[in-house]
Amino acid sequence: MKNVIATLIAGLFATAAFAQTPAAPATPAASVPAKVEAAHTKAVVKADAKEAQAVVKADAKEAKAVVAAKTEVASAKAEATAAKAKAHHKAKHTKAKADAKMASATAEAAPAAAK
Repeated sequence: MKNVIATLIAGLFATAAFAQTPAAPATPAASVPAKVEAAHTKAVVKADAKEAQAVVKADAKEAKAVVAAKTEVASAKAEATAAKAKAHHKAKHTKAKADAKMASATAEAAPAAAK
């Protein structure tokens, strides 16, 4: 097993050494006119600037979406808290009414049982 792994690794290094592209000759750069090279450089810089601007816009849009999501979550939490408080208050009020009814019913039943 060790021999197989060693052979595979050696093959990987051998193919990596031969897979490299040869260095480009320096003469084509000298044969290109300066105006063409300047136009190419300008186009590349412009493309890079547009790419950077698009990345900034995308990041801003993402940040805005995150803020909106956080705001929605905070709003939902506040609404849930308010709903819980309202339900608790309503239940407390209903329990108090039920207790009052029970007390009045027992009060009425006590004199009737005494007769």
